[in-house]
Amino acid sequence: MKRLLFPSLLLGAVALLAPGRSWAQEKPVLNTAPVVIPAPAPVVTPAPAPVPPTTPVETPATTTPTPTTPANADLPQPDTYSPSGLELPEREQKRKALEQHAEQYTKMFVYSGIGLGYSSYFGLSNFNFSISPAIGYRVSDRFSIGPGISYAYNYYGQDNGRGGSVSLNTSSFGVKGFAQFMVYNQFFVHAEYEVTRAELLGFDQNNYYTGKVTRSVQTPLLGAGYRSQISNRAAADIVLLYNFQDDYNSIYPNPVIRFNFLFNIGR
Repeated sequence: MKRLLFPSLLLGAVALLAPGRSWAQEKPVLNTAPVVIPAPAPVVTPAPAPVPPTTPVETPATTTPTPTTPANADLPQPDTYSPSGLELPEREQKRKALEQHAEQYTKMFVYSGIGLGYSSYFGLSNFNFSISPAIGYRVSDRFSIGPGISYAYNYYGQDNGRGGSVSLNTSSFGVKGFAQFMVYNQFFVHAEYEVTRAELLGFDQNNYYTGKVTRSVQTPLLGAGYRSQISNRAAADIVLLYNFQDDYNSIYPNPVIRFNFLFNIGR
C-alpha cells in the first residue's frame, strides 16, 4: 500500500511542476530582438464607375430687349455742350457755326483763277485769256496771302491802213504774289503783283505792227470780289481788277475779270 502511494505522489508533483516551466518559457528573454509587427495592408479604394455621357441641355438664347423711348424723350437731354440738359437755340447755332468754321478756314488752300479781258486802242483790238493757279495761306480768318504762277494768251488784230488787217497771238509766263482781305460777309479786296516774261507787239512811229518783242513786264492789279460758298471746303469767286500798267506793254487789258476757285487743304 505504501509502495503505491509514493509513486502516485511523485507523479502528482511532476504534473504540478510541468505547467510552471511552460509558463516560464513564455516570458520575454533579455537581450533578444524585438518582435516585429507587420504593417497593415493598404486599403484599396475601388475606382468610381464611369458615368454615361448625358445630352447637354440647350440654354435658350437671350434676346436683347428693345430699348423703349423714355417718357421724357421730348425734353432736352444733357450733353457735353450743355450738362444741365437745356440746349438753347442760340447755343446750337454757335456749335454748328464752330464746326463749319473749322472746315471752312483751314490754314492752306488752293486758289486757281481764269481771267478774261478785252480792249481796243486806236484800231488795235486785244483779247486776253489767262490762268493763274496759286497756293494761299490764311494769316487770319480774314487776311490771306500766297504765291502763284501765271500764263496769258493774247490775240491782237489791227487794220494795216491799206485795206487789210493784221492778226497775231502771243504767250507769256510769269510769277506773282497775291493778298486778299475779307471786308464784309463774302465781299473782299484783292491785290496782285505779277512779273511776266511777256511776248509783246513792236510798233513803228505810225503805230503799225513791226513784229514781236520779248520783255519783262510788271503788272500791279487791284480790285474787289464776291465769294460764293459751294461747301465748307470749296468756294467760287468773281473778281473785277484794274491794271495800273495798261499800255502797249500790258498783257492784261482793262477791265480784268477773273473767275477763281478756292479749295481748302489740310486742317
